[in-house]
Amino acid sequence: MLTAGSCPLAITDSTALKYERLDPDVRLMLRVRDDDATAFEQLLLRYQDRLITILAHLVGQRDQAEDLAQEVFLRVYRARKRYVPGAKFSTWLFTIANNVARNSKRSKARRPETNTVTTASGSLSAQPLEQMALAASGLMPARQLDKVEMAEIVRTAIEALNERQRMAVLLSKYENMSYADIAEIMEISPQALKSLLSRARCKLRETLEPYLDKGQRPGNHE
Repeated sequence: MLTAGSCPLAITDSTALKYERLDPDVRLMLRVRDDDATAFEQLLLRYQDRLITILAHLVGQRDQAEDLAQEVFLRVYRARKRYVPGAKFSTWLFTIANNVARNSKRSKARRPETNTVTTASGSLSAQPLEQMALAASGLMPARQLDKVEMAEIVRTAIEALNERQRMAVLLSKYENMSYADIAEIMEISPQALKSLLSRARCKLRETLEPYLDKGQRPGNHE
């Protein structure tokens, strides 16, 4: 997998041509490689909000997610002259984003604890959150649900997942990526990804089912 700053020599001409032919975002990135500022702006507009959404759920803070998204695009721009398409552009981009998020969390873990407030709540509307987590858990609401309340509950359920489960679920259900692409982004085998998503679905079901059936919020065992 080609990441920002890696050597493109392992990517064959036929692979590069295949992705150039099939992926319009790859063609945009090739224009970026040729210093086309308009193409870079198009990619930025197309992916910025999606990146912030994923990163906000990974790091827990909207403002930090915005900073990390800027870093991701800075890495993309700095790597433009070395860019050779060895995957879909979205796969390449979210691989960089995954690495940036992991590096950020490692750096934060080494620093003294500070008082932080999770602000990921504004990153997704209620409807995508409902669709994403309900599809992931295999559950459908058994009663009429308030959308704002549902979004809050689903957000809590997603935050209860570990970091890798959360990333896999978000890419699968929000970005609609294939197992192969997600496995490449997360640098695991497709079989390992299937196991990871299976555990994530079980966790989501465990968290959501009491609420969907009885209106019992997560953590409320009364």
